Amino acid sequence: MQALQEPQTLADDDELLDAYSSTVTRVAAELLGSVASLQLRDGRRAGGGSAVIVTPDGFLLTSAHVVAGHKTGLATFSDGTESRFEVVGADPLSDLAVVRVATTGLSPAHLGDADDLRVGQLVVAVGSPLGLHGSVTAGVVSGLGRSLPTRSGTTTRVIDNVIQTDAALNPGNSGGALANSRSEVIGINTAVAGVGLGLAVPIDANSRQIIGELMNHGKFRRAYLGMAGAPHPLPPRDAEHAGQRHGFRVDQTVPGGPAAQAGIRAGDVVLAIDGQSTTDVRGLQRRLLAIRLGDPVTLRVWRDGTAQDITVSPAELDS
Repeated sequence: MQALQEPQTLADDDELLDAYSSTVTRVAAELLGSVASLQLRDGRRAGGGSAVIVTPDGFLLTSAHVVAGHKTGLATFSDGTESRFEVVGADPLSDLAVVRVATTGLSPAHLGDADDLRVGQLVVAVGSPLGLHGSVTAGVVSGLGRSLPTRSGTTTRVIDNVIQTDAALNPGNSGGALANSRSEVIGINTAVAGVGLGLAVPIDANSRQIIGELMNHGKFRRAYLGMAGAPHPLPPRDAEHAGQRHGFRVDQTVPGGPAAQAGIRAGDVVLAIDGQSTTDVRGLQRRLLAIRLGDPVTLRVWRDGTAQDITVSPAELDS
């Protein structure tokens, strides 16, 4: 009778790790020290989330909804040390917030660029939920360009280019890091979109601008035109004369708002802002982020079969 072959003994468990596992474990090892747990208390109720260290001198990035209604809380780091934090600033309309601890010598994460992501790319979600160190899940980018509605008071905005991933987000992972295979943080985990799907606010030029303003000034000031509408296709003859097939149709303007004061009215179709084509709400929002408050902008609108340039002076959005 032939003897059964003895199981092979490997000298090191690393030999069992394939390229996928090696990448995930490396990203986890490099990022866990840059993620903290945030604990907040409101009377008898306790809550919290995660945060990403972005500077050695104590600035952390998290989700605005994690710290909503709070000014202070307790941060716990990967080595077990704790430090009180203060909320420096929050921007509910992007769901981003910055907090700061009175601790130096921290290990900041490197922020990447979500514009470089591709569907199917490996991503790793790193968090520190509910005071537990080392929550790591991995998956792929399952969708790009998703939208996430946000609200602040009576103001509603859509966060565009949200990242959708099948990397599971555990309770308390909001505010944690979504990283690429180079251990660069390319998103801040914000919400569960359904069974097995999570959403992250992208780290891109717009969010970097918001983060910088929150760190330096405690708030992000947005330009406001005071008009609402929807994408609108132009009739073929109008499209030929206008030089584009779609625009943003104004359905209503806020009485006394910048657009109304400048003469924008319902039925106008906005073709461009300062020469940049605008065809939908997200494009309009992107253009508004680039506008400096106090600087007038030129809206090219299609009205009664002709294109007109109208100068509007944006006001500051009260969020």
